[in-house]
Amino acid sequence: MIALESIDIGVQVGLALQEDLGSGDRTAALIPADASSRVKVISREAAVICGVAWFDEVFRQLDDAIVIDWHCRDGDRVEPDSLVCELRGNTRALLSGERSALNYLQVLSGTATLARRYADAVDGTGVRILDTRKTLPGLRLQQKYAVTCGGCDNHRIGLFDAILIKENHIKAAGSVSVAVRTALAMAPDIEVEVEVESLAELSEALSAGARRVLLDNFSLDQLRAAVSLVGGAARLEASGGVNLSTIRAIAETGVDDISVGALTKDVVAIDLSMQFIDD
Repeated sequence: MIALESIDIGVQVGLALQEDLGSGDRTAALIPADASSRVKVISREAAVICGVAWFDEVFRQLDDAIVIDWHCRDGDRVEPDSLVCELRGNTRALLSGERSALNYLQVLSGTATLARRYADAVDGTGVRILDTRKTLPGLRLQQKYAVTCGGCDNHRIGLFDAILIKENHIKAAGSVSVAVRTALAMAPDIEVEVEVESLAELSEALSAGARRVLLDNFSLDQLRAAVSLVGGAARLEASGGVNLSTIRAIAETGVDDISVGALTKDVVAIDLSMQFIDD
């Protein structure tokens, strides 16, 4: 699971601001340097909020005197027209930070909101919904954090923290059993998972010592047969053909995990708006 403290938010935000501001905000320079304002952020739709720390960091880097009062936190559900937060401080800084701050909040809230829909869809089954490495480039840690705010779980973070033997690895190694035995011998302290495409490959993986298996594009009948075959001897993860209309039936086959690339790949940003407050 991604911990917020493990993410270098300052560096990430610094890069985002450099991308947007470059040599300076020419439009905000139209405003008197000492002007101050109050603004609010409104959610125009139902959502699960995520990205508070990144939003805060944008304005901290621009002007740490800006005050932000939050009306919700990461993981909270909000309804349309909900007040998300209020800000007060230097007008130029508020205008310069608006887009970068909202970009983080909108995209991460979009990820958290979709994750919440998937988590709700399997409520009561005991199945874990896992993300994948199909993340937006440069936003992996942010999105994986957002997934947890939406009630789902993280798979491996990258290629370094677990071994997932997929179809092309198996072809290169020669067979399921060779790949599994090599991985277990090479990295006994790292979790090893192997992808299989049939019940025969599942049996081969189990015989080779696999204790976590990804069932790729199995039908519901095949998933049930796999659960029966394994009998709890390995953790089973279903993948492929998963969406909000199919996930409940997949969960009810008895698998332990379901991985969903759409959590981080098919992102629709939440509609948030920053508006000036008239005094």
